[in-house]
Amino acid sequence: MLNLQLHIKPRTERRLKKILEYTHDQEIFAQNIISYQIAELKKGIFNIQLDIREFEDRYHMSAGEFHRQFEQGMTDDTEDFIIWAGLCEMLRENKEKLKGLE
Repeated sequence: MLNLQLHIKPRTERRLKKILEYTHDQEIFAQNIISYQIAELKKGIFNIQLDIREFEDRYHMSAGEFHRQFEQGMTDDTEDFIIWAGLCEMLRENKEKLKGLE
C-alpha cells in the first residue's frame, strides 16, 4: 500500500480522481504510468543518440572521446561542442533515470 501525496492543481486532482474511479485495477493503472515513462525515456534516448551520431559523423570522433576531451578543456567552446556536450549529459541522465525504472 502506497500513500502517495501529490502537489498538483485542483483541476488535475479532480481529473485524476475521476480516472481512478473508473479504474478497476489500480496496479495496472500504476504499471501503465511507469510503462509510459519508460517508453518516453527510451524515445528520448533514441533521439539523443541520433543527434549525437550526427556530431560523431561531422567531427569524425566518438562521443566518448569527444566528451573526454571536452571535460579536460581540450576542445573549443564552439556552439556545436556546447550542444554536443549537452546531448552527452542528457543521454547520461536519461539512461540513469531509465535504469531506476527498469
